[in-house]
Amino acid sequence: MATPGQWLAGARPRTLPAAVVPVAVGTGVAVEAGDAVWWKALLALVVSLAMQVGVNYANDYSDGVRGTDDVRVGPLRLVGSKVAAPQQVKLAAFAALGVGGAAGLVLAATTTWWLLTVGIAAMAAAWGYTGGKKPYGYRALGEVSVFVFFGLVAVVGTAYVQMEKVTGLALAASIPIGMLACALLVVNNLRDAPADAEVGKRTLAVVLGDSRTRWLYTVLLFGPLLIALGLAVAHPWTVLAFAALPVAAPAVRAVRNHAAGPALIPVLGRTGMTQLAYGALLTLALCLPA
Repeated sequence: MATPGQWLAGARPRTLPAAVVPVAVGTGVAVEAGDAVWWKALLALVVSLAMQVGVNYANDYSDGVRGTDDVRVGPLRLVGSKVAAPQQVKLAAFAALGVGGAAGLVLAATTTWWLLTVGIAAMAAAWGYTGGKKPYGYRALGEVSVFVFFGLVAVVGTAYVQMEKVTGLALAASIPIGMLACALLVVNNLRDAPADAEVGKRTLAVVLGDSRTRWLYTVLLFGPLLIALGLAVAHPWTVLAFAALPVAAPAVRAVRNHAAGPALIPVLGRTGMTQLAYGALLTLALCLPA
């Protein structure tokens, strides 16, 4: 039986900034418009966190039963390490996704019922990343899904349930947030690329190769800083988000200096810190009067 600490590790807490930041930024957009609804923002946070934990457990289960986690250099995987039975991890994934679905149902009921289609698509994407007969995460499409659901959908959706409209600012703010969420997955897959290639798991890092993946990571981490400067044309305070540069720079330096294997684990943490710093600063900037 897995210990509580092992279950927590299996939830992969270092990836949770990808769930918190888009909700914060989406709420910042609503504050900027004077339409923030705090109880809806909290429910959106429950949805986002539950989906992130659910997809992490789902990946643990699906990769574990396929045997792609048998040789691993990254954080603990419950099934691959044989500390938890596959069915237990599968149940944990369904439980987390169920919590997210329940919170999403409340948001749909109090906003618009068509949001249910978005929720169903998100759950299908969470399971289909490494689950099912043809997981899209094995076909270099994981980053696309992360950008869509933890960038566009999460930011715009959070703003929408509070404002009940889609704005240009929400769409623009979702792009750098989606890029930073993708950076988490890219560095994770860069670390696992040699083992993934051996078992036929064709992640984007495997398809691009080592050098181009490192360039992609650099663009995904530094690109949002430049976008913050661009947003400052209409919203001057967004330049504050550029202050996340000192947090991002060591991670990019490590990747550009060919850190590999276990040496990329701290980079994953640093990437999450960059996402948190950027998200907090961008949210603050949106909340400040122009």
